Amino acid sequence: MASRVWLIFSHGGSRNAYTASEHTNYHFDVNVDSFEEALDRFAQFFISPLMSPDATLREIKAVHSENQKNLLSDVWRMSQLQKHLSSRNHPYHKFGTGNWNTLEVQPKLNGLDTRLELLKFYKKNYSANLMHLVVYAREGLDAIQSLVEQKFCDIQNSGQNYSYFPGQPCSSEHLQILVKAVRIKQGHKLRVVWPIAPSIRNYKEGPCRYLSHLIGHEGEGSVFFVLKQLGWALSLEAGEGDWSLEFSFFSVSIELTDKGHEHIEDIVGILFRYIDLLQNSGVNKWIFDELVAISETQFHYQDKISPCRYVVNIASNIQNFPPEDWLVRWSLPSNFVPSTIQTILDELTPENIRMFWESKNFEGCTDLVEPWYGTSYSVEKVPVSIIKQWIAKAPEVDLHLPKQNVFIPSDLTIKNAQEKQVKYPILLRTSSFSRLWYKPDTMFSMPKAYIKVEFNCPQSIVSPEAEVLTYIFTKLLIDYLNEYAYYAKVAGLYYAIYNTRMGFEMNLPSSHNIKNHSSLHLPLLLLLLIQVIVVGYNDKMRILLETIVGRIEQFEVKPDRFFVIKESITKKYENFKFQKPFEQARHYSSLLLEDNKWPWNEKLEVLPHLEADHLSKFSNILLEKAFLEFYIAGNIEPREADSIAQHIEDILFKSTHSKCKPLFPSQHLASRIIKLEEGLRYYYPTEVFNIKDENSALIHYTQIHQDEIKLNVRLQLFALIAKQAAFHQLRTVEQLGYITMLTQRNDSGTRGVQIIIQSSVKDPLYLEARVDAFLEKFGSKLHEMTNEEYKNYVNALIDMKLEKFKNLWEESAFYWREIVDGTLKFDRVDSEVAALKELDKDELIDYFNKFIKIDSPQRKTLCVLVYGGPQTAEYKKVIQQEDTPKLHRIKDIFAFRRSRPLFGSFKGGLGLTKL
Repeated sequence: MASRVWLIFSHGGSRNAYTASEHTNYHFDVNVDSFEEALDRFAQFFISPLMSPDATLREIKAVHSENQKNLLSDVWRMSQLQKHLSSRNHPYHKFGTGNWNTLEVQPKLNGLDTRLELLKFYKKNYSANLMHLVVYAREGLDAIQSLVEQKFCDIQNSGQNYSYFPGQPCSSEHLQILVKAVRIKQGHKLRVVWPIAPSIRNYKEGPCRYLSHLIGHEGEGSVFFVLKQLGWALSLEAGEGDWSLEFSFFSVSIELTDKGHEHIEDIVGILFRYIDLLQNSGVNKWIFDELVAISETQFHYQDKISPCRYVVNIASNIQNFPPEDWLVRWSLPSNFVPSTIQTILDELTPENIRMFWESKNFEGCTDLVEPWYGTSYSVEKVPVSIIKQWIAKAPEVDLHLPKQNVFIPSDLTIKNAQEKQVKYPILLRTSSFSRLWYKPDTMFSMPKAYIKVEFNCPQSIVSPEAEVLTYIFTKLLIDYLNEYAYYAKVAGLYYAIYNTRMGFEMNLPSSHNIKNHSSLHLPLLLLLLIQVIVVGYNDKMRILLETIVGRIEQFEVKPDRFFVIKESITKKYENFKFQKPFEQARHYSSLLLEDNKWPWNEKLEVLPHLEADHLSKFSNILLEKAFLEFYIAGNIEPREADSIAQHIEDILFKSTHSKCKPLFPSQHLASRIIKLEEGLRYYYPTEVFNIKDENSALIHYTQIHQDEIKLNVRLQLFALIAKQAAFHQLRTVEQLGYITMLTQRNDSGTRGVQIIIQSSVKDPLYLEARVDAFLEKFGSKLHEMTNEEYKNYVNALIDMKLEKFKNLWEESAFYWREIVDGTLKFDRVDSEVAALKELDKDELIDYFNKFIKIDSPQRKTLCVLVYGGPQTAEYKKVIQQEDTPKLHRIKDIFAFRRSRPLFGSFKGGLGLTKL
């Protein structure tokens, strides 16, 4: 398998697989010139898989390592607890993944050979009639079909039938229950679950789509709206999950405040009152028609996604949908059948209820333990009569159906801007108040736009208190806007507001997949400011944006909401200690390398002392001085873009009671990165905060150079070649940990490479030694590489760079990164491709020897070592080691930062920006 994997990565591709409840999905992508060879190797896996004894053992260890990293995850723990509390004779009850005990120890005790059992499983289930193949290629359909028939014709067809598991996983003993479970993290959650008939049987009628839209709504009159008004809930989600062709569940998941945790009975009562409202209101055709209109618009104007994601989705659809709906699935409800919706609604009753209540407050109050994850829990019966009492005594609140959605787009025309030939963003306007970058849609022909407004506010980062108050400020803005803006979200118009390091931003939701053409991986550290982003259909976008800006200009603190937001942020900081060790390592590396960054524990320390009055005063100071950076792209004409920026300027800077004044040139902020010492390895050892976490982690970072095209492509080529080699050696062969990766790193234009490992079997010092050994050996591999192999890698990287942006969000993320870093190399792709074409193998080797090779006098290295709970002795030993001329332990992060010089920023002040 190693040679097959090597082929994929050396030709710009990737491969992966996943196993769901009822199917396993294998997939790959590769550059077009290598597609036939890759497809042939892919087919051979299903025709004659090796499944060698050593590969089988390595995979067992990989599965165990993956399970180990999930043991302290509340999501995994609660998912398995729900399975555990079901009928023992139903497959749903079983352990959802696997570990060393289930895959190696127990089989041997029972006289079984896991590899032989694996081969039996393959022969039984990997039959051609049970398999579905989707191929996405540039050739015509006839050529693709011929290729598929040629490559896959030898797959066995044993005529095996699909495996079905009839019957329901929950019997009467598993219904009408309240389960109290102990969480790992701070916070409280209530999940109300009902077994239902799978809605996939009636997917064109969309019964769960209709009900989740109403029960999960966040506008006025909704369950979430009234729970939020009462100060009981932070979020609410509703919908179908854990579904199969035979059974399914409808769940309502509510994130609770401390106050809400004390009112569980009232919350359940209010939920059932809303369900009663739906019963009494009947199934409304106007609501269904709205969902149809939204769904049709979303389908016809859906953004392109990567070919790999596309084929994965379709292959999964084939099993469950007829051919005419393989591309559509249940995304287009079209048949209004009230009785179908009513059938599901009738199942949401007190008789069917399963309630899962999670909180750390239950520690010491439970009497049972789930066997696979060790979750402590208790179960009590809650008969229908009790639920009815909860309904009767719940507070009187104003529950009603949502209003008609005014944000559903009506104008979807594509504007014929004269700027259609504009290849890169242009600086459309600039003033002492703001700067506007504009990029018309020249590729996608979609009625969509992307607007980002970055508020550069120096007061937002002057202290830990200031950063926390800015965070609360942005969270309160979202809180105030929620019931209004939720309608926009439903209609496909999204917004976000978040504080970063130098102000606040309105920004793109994280669900979009972004490909950064300037590097193979998104950076771990970004330039941080306050940002506001609005994305989606451009028709009603300006209405939403101006409402958001109006709320910023008229911001006031509501004490009751302040304390709810403060409580949620406090829990977020407290939960840092429960992050995975490799995530903690990333935090420390950021803290060590990024100038003027405040640690989470200092922000947590100031939180208890902050009151609503502090924010009232601070919000005026925050917005007293600001500079706005606009990026407007998509189906918007330049005069519209200019008008939007001018209007926001007028509101914030030029109105009668405006809060903002422009920044002085000296006040413009820029992200600065610590410069490491050449020939010296810094290391920062620390322990995990949660002593129950047995995993350790290492970040091995090599800082190399600032942004420069010829040097960048050398780094990118090295990372492409080394990425899979590191994964193969450190994870597959040495089995150091499930989380093993080599990535590039771009910190505000400062480039480097890092290897990240999280391990449940070795301490960080051992991991560091193995990374060094890998890099030592890798130098020889570069020398031994043939010219043909080298050219393959270069061509693969060029092909990856020349891949077109798939949608407006990808394009905007790429250009925005140039703006926020101050590099402004909008033609980066063309420049880097030209540099790659001139790069020879010796230049790459020289680059490796100079900057990355272990004993190079110019190498600059930082290692963050996070020791797991059982590794206290190893940690104490490493902190007692004496420094050497080439090795320095960082004892105080902030003393280290103060002692080091900084890289210059690419982002000049006003009037100094490079254009």
